[in-house]
Amino acid sequence: MSLFGNPAPTDPPHPRKEPRLPGPLTSERLAEVFAGCVDFNRRSVAVGGNQALRCELIFLAGMVRMERVSDYVLRPLAQDKALGELGESIAWEKMRAGALYGLSVTERDTLDDAVSDLIDGNCLLLFPGKERALSFNVGTEEKRGIAGPENEVSVKGPRDSFVENLRTNTSLTRRHLKCPELRITEQIVGRQSLTPVDILWIDGIADPNTVKEVEARIQNIDIDALLATGNLEEYLIDDLDTPFPLALTTERPDRFCYGLCQGKVGILAEGLPLGWLLPGVVGDFLRTPQDRADNWMLASALTVIRWVCLLVTLFFPAVYVAMVNFHPEAIPTRLALSIMAARRDVPFSALFETLMLLVAFEILQEAGLRLPQSMGQTVSILGGLVVGSAAVEAKLISPAVLVVVAVAGVAGYTMPSQDLAGALRLWRFLLTLLAGLAGLLGVVAGAGWLIGHVAGLESFGAAWLDPFADGEPVLRQPLPADKLRPAHLNPQNRRKQK
Repeated sequence: MSLFGNPAPTDPPHPRKEPRLPGPLTSERLAEVFAGCVDFNRRSVAVGGNQALRCELIFLAGMVRMERVSDYVLRPLAQDKALGELGESIAWEKMRAGALYGLSVTERDTLDDAVSDLIDGNCLLLFPGKERALSFNVGTEEKRGIAGPENEVSVKGPRDSFVENLRTNTSLTRRHLKCPELRITEQIVGRQSLTPVDILWIDGIADPNTVKEVEARIQNIDIDALLATGNLEEYLIDDLDTPFPLALTTERPDRFCYGLCQGKVGILAEGLPLGWLLPGVVGDFLRTPQDRADNWMLASALTVIRWVCLLVTLFFPAVYVAMVNFHPEAIPTRLALSIMAARRDVPFSALFETLMLLVAFEILQEAGLRLPQSMGQTVSILGGLVVGSAAVEAKLISPAVLVVVAVAGVAGYTMPSQDLAGALRLWRFLLTLLAGLAGLLGVVAGAGWLIGHVAGLESFGAAWLDPFADGEPVLRQPLPADKLRPAHLNPQNRRKQK
């Protein structure tokens, strides 16, 4: 395997078996497929009490609701005397036509389809010697209840959030968007996980080319399992060699639906309590759903603050290192004397102590995220005491560096997107290192490198900096004046209100 994941000549092949499970569709063959599985159940049932006419009921315990199996399938199958007096072929047609109480009945004639239905929570009815089955939807709806969003706090908006169940998530979308133009298609991703992935868009608004491109990229994903966001996201985005996010993720259905109304294409996956919106540009990661709930002037002011904090978290440590090491004459005299007096007994250079404190800040943040909530608070307090007052009193770091790093870290917390905040943290290290090597010249060179990098990023044909190129305002307009959808989405209908 090469460095970037390209197969090496010595790597084994990755063959796709078609069909996945060979052989006839019989109860014996199904038992072989699930051999050793304690949840596999077979039961012979006399149709209508006729012992001469028997069929087999097959299901996976835990995937079906036992009450539904008993009430909708077993009871009418065993108690319908008229059904037992018919021949096997006629009884089969009657059951397929609705003699049993299943909400949906599908006839299966391949082993692959039958096994897939069992895993999805269906039960199968088979007559001995017949290589076909009737599949009844009796699955359980056991899932995590809908609760408020944890990472995207809602103050004046809806309090529901996506869960791990795909059908619940599509129903949440339907409840927010009742338009019949909402389209939902599905593909299966993962050879072992067989994870359903739904693609959502509004017909007549979303760009058809973007929809086709999203469908093509998902169809080309050939992996063993889709169990984490990266298993899908890294196969969709245009550029892997960047820390900046190119697909917007959200756990709030209202934000997801607003993106669909703007002309974006949405993605929902089974087992993942969030949705993706494509394409993703820089403005998407600096806005929150709350911005549209607040007054336009307040929302605009908060957006400006976020942009200022973005610059602060990126450049503040680097500018401090450059000023102290290379350009002390640019610092006001009294401030320069104060910094020099504080650093007089510190044995490390400004670059080393800044990088050391940035690393300590990242370690504390990671520890607080990974530990349980009660212990995480203890780690935060202990870290503040050790890295803060104790390190300063021990003359390991100067108070000025502690203030600079703390301000830069807090400014990074204002980013609405954690993916964007993570990218800014990486570039903050790089800019600080360049500042320590070449002063303000290094900072300017790093800033030029950063601008060139983000200017070359694209997400499904839309440049990452498109909101600036299109002349779209960074500030939020009053809603009555916001009449057009973003041009970079290439919507079929740009006007969104009268």
